[in-house]
Amino acid sequence: MGIQFNDETFRNDFTYRNSAAGIARFPFPFPEDDYMYSVNIEPHVPGRPGSVFEHAFDVDEHYVSEMADRARVLADDPLRCQSLPHMTLAGWDLLELIMESKARDYPDLFQLTKNGNRWHWVNKPLGIDDTFTFLDETTLPYGPMEYITRQAQGDFTLQDQREDNLWIEAGMVTSQADWSLDFDIGMSFHEWHAPVPLAGGMGIFDRALKFLLKLQYGAPVRRFNWTMTVDPLLDTSPENYPKWGPTKTTLTPDTVGQRQHLRVELQTLFRLPRSNAIVFPIRCYLISFEDLVTVPKWGRRLHRVLQTLPEELAEYKGFARNREMLVNWLAQYDDGKPTSLGWWPEE
Repeated sequence: MGIQFNDETFRNDFTYRNSAAGIARFPFPFPEDDYMYSVNIEPHVPGRPGSVFEHAFDVDEHYVSEMADRARVLADDPLRCQSLPHMTLAGWDLLELIMESKARDYPDLFQLTKNGNRWHWVNKPLGIDDTFTFLDETTLPYGPMEYITRQAQGDFTLQDQREDNLWIEAGMVTSQADWSLDFDIGMSFHEWHAPVPLAGGMGIFDRALKFLLKLQYGAPVRRFNWTMTVDPLLDTSPENYPKWGPTKTTLTPDTVGQRQHLRVELQTLFRLPRSNAIVFPIRCYLISFEDLVTVPKWGRRLHRVLQTLPEELAEYKGFARNREMLVNWLAQYDDGKPTSLGWWPEE
């Protein structure tokens, strides 16, 4: 595989960067020149080689540094990882899913050997070499969900299905876009989506819940979400708002390109086999505006999307204060030419 892992930070001095290859595979979330909420769910099947869709769980150049950042967040706030007692089996399901997927898709980086319930797991990038008994919590340093999500990029929530609803009752959430696991844990599907403007009245969440309740094992699905972040900060949690919220006031026309980042979430959903729970991985990708506009199609399209976005969504996405500044900066990269449908760069 030959992935070269970056040594970078997502706080303080912000040394995060995307290589040229990282820019080329960035999951740009806009297939058209305007945007409105939609269910936009499709099967999570292997995509084109090199893309974020190639494997079930994407591992990229930011892996080692993202895991170090997760460890720092958990050291400061252990409540970013929680699991209600009845969700332990779902945690084991998730551990199995991630281990088997990574060992299959990245055999040079991860290895899993099974001898009955005695499993041997090797994670070469993080220097982990553990033997444990599957379904026996006492043989791991953490619960099964926490153990494996300390080694997997993105956030994870586990939903229990009962009473024709989904309930968020476990999760590892350290790189979220301004929502709190500690606040949401125990909530139903509509309760934890209540803050999203416009979409509820459009019936989007009713349709999404109906679809997800019928999600089948072995048939995962995916969708995109997006927001904006000043500086490449992974941890934009409500708990830490005093640290990152005021940065919106420090953006200037001269620093937009370097500091303003598009934040894209590749959200996937898998039905788990033993618990019948649903796992919701939320993988965050960051790209600065100056890197994004190196792809002409993306520069044109982002300018048009931000220009026409409803005000309620600009507020919810976190950039209403600086919207005019962002649109004006992007205007220099919009030559008025038509763009092709889809989010891939022009061939």
